[in-house]
Amino acid sequence: MNHQRRYSRRTFLTAASLAGLAAAQAALHPLQAQTPDAPALPEDPTKVPGALPSAYGQRSAFEQAQRLAGSFRSLTPLQELHGIVTPASLHFERHHNGVPVIDPTRHRLLIHGSVDRPMIFTMDELKRFPAVSRLAFIECSGNSAGEWREPRGQTVQETHGLMSTSEWTGVVLGTVLREVGIKLDATWMLAEGADAAAMTRSIPLAPVLEEALLCYAQNGGALRPEQGYPLRLLIPGWEGNACIKWLRRLKLGKAPSMTREETSHYTDLMPDGTARQFTFVMEAKSVITSPSGGQEIRPGFVEIRGLAWSGEGRVTQVEVSTDGGQTWQRAHLQEPVLSKCSTLFRFPWQWKGQVAVLQSRCTDETGYVQPSRQALVAVRGVNSVYHYNAIQSWKVSRDGTVQNVHV
Repeated sequence: MNHQRRYSRRTFLTAASLAGLAAAQAALHPLQAQTPDAPALPEDPTKVPGALPSAYGQRSAFEQAQRLAGSFRSLTPLQELHGIVTPASLHFERHHNGVPVIDPTRHRLLIHGSVDRPMIFTMDELKRFPAVSRLAFIECSGNSAGEWREPRGQTVQETHGLMSTSEWTGVVLGTVLREVGIKLDATWMLAEGADAAAMTRSIPLAPVLEEALLCYAQNGGALRPEQGYPLRLLIPGWEGNACIKWLRRLKLGKAPSMTREETSHYTDLMPDGTARQFTFVMEAKSVITSPSGGQEIRPGFVEIRGLAWSGEGRVTQVEVSTDGGQTWQRAHLQEPVLSKCSTLFRFPWQWKGQVAVLQSRCTDETGYVQPSRQALVAVRGVNSVYHYNAIQSWKVSRDGTVQNVHV
């Protein structure tokens, strides 16, 4: 007996679509083989079924922004980003002995020292505390270090790429410390990571107790391994090195521990031969991201764009100069303007083909104004590595090319 199969219209269309997709993939295979780094391009995307979604979303193959990776750090391509939030995959990274692989089910946080009840917490136990999310920038204190003596960076990524902004989620430090009971003599905290460097920094308790977070998530997902998975300390506005990644231990005590990283490193050398210690806060800073080094513009309307941030709080004003600091005009700040978070600024400009030097300077809510390079060097000299926050200058040549200069 012959049996006829009945197909619904939906079944037929689904089968036809899958057949068409298979045919299209077969037809495009030679193109993919010839140009493995480029996406396959149908002449008319409306005539070819699209690709099926993946379990973990991927960016378009046409988008090529990437970090500038080195042996101990990766720089964020600020000039290629939009808005204030840095994609987790492009967030800058700094490590001192590689990125560890840590099983979150085995990871523990020990809190001891000047506490009433020394305790060990699992990740699940930390996640049971009330969660808090906030936008905040993290900046390595060595950001722009190459600019102390001469204009070395060619792009914003090279001059300012050790700064990124994310939404961080975790539990307030003070909430967890109250669980263990802080003794009256506890004024400092030693934070230690679980990386091969066992990175440790001393942190004064009073200014961070209610603002610091023990973070386990970034931009809605779990921390990336390079960002401290499964747990990191976040102190908004403070130098990145103090925001210990892969956090495994907090020891409360009466004084700083004077670890290697806060004595031989992460101190500011001064012109008189002394060194400033525990300069945690990243002071107000800004940079024009477009037009900027490595880019090229044409005569006509140009929107000058950039980012400003301050470890002391909100940015209240950004000014832009197109003549190397001789005159300044106020830029527009795009909302949201948040405390200890990067702020996007914009300024309309008509470029007539003349030589120009573009600069930005920001003011924060304390009244602090970002200094010129001359003013900063007059106080700090040029022997330091950390906390360079001078005004950045970009020279626009008559042919429209842009390069890093010192003025």
